[in-house]
Amino acid sequence: MFQPNQRVTVDLSGLVIQGVSFSQNVQKAIGTILEQVSTDPPVYKVELLFSFKGIKRVDVPEARIHGN
Repeated sequence: MFQPNQRVTVDLSGLVIQGVSFSQNVQKAIGTILEQVSTDPPVYKVELLFSFKGIKRVDVPEARIHGN
């Protein structure tokens, strides 16, 4: 379980978020947990350190998040 303001890395490879398809190279994007948005399955809203094609906040499944 992750906590708000916790720094994490997220694996966005192969995901399509807000119409943007992330390449296989985006396996370690740095971000900060904002909040948990779902418990079943566990999904967290993460604010990325760098925006990707204008996307700064993403909802990421817990399995793709790694604590630092």
